[in-house]
Amino acid sequence: MTILVAEDDARDALLLKVALDQAELTVPVNFVRDGVEVMDYLRGVPPFDDRATYPLPDLLVLDLKMPRMDGFEVLTWLRRQPGSERITVAVLSGTTWPADIQRAYALGADFCLNKLFGFRQLVDVVERMEEKWSHPLPQVKRG
Repeated sequence: MTILVAEDDARDALLLKVALDQAELTVPVNFVRDGVEVMDYLRGVPPFDDRATYPLPDLLVLDLKMPRMDGFEVLTWLRRQPGSERITVAVLSGTTWPADIQRAYALGADFCLNKLFGFRQLVDVVERMEEKWSHPLPQVKRG
């Protein structure tokens, strides 16, 4: 199992890394800074072409507001890719707009979590995220 985190804010990425450590997740975690890097990582474009170092993720933690390509664009692109349904997408964003959350779900996010909270709450969110990821929802067959 592997996690890919797309987060452009270095402080938020560091907090998430510490929270992942605090939650005692024992899976590899790779970080990218924007939606273009998410696409490059998933397509295996250099510098992400070594699948031993950069394996395809089982869970993508995706910020919605990123430079170059935002999380909505990543979701739109990702869910059009063959086999993308095997990647669980957790939107972890600072947005409080219900329309943004609804749009993320409509574009294929599996669940959405808000990151506007303190560190202890972030650890709790990571633990909830891991629990949901460990017990994924049944896949819906698309006709």
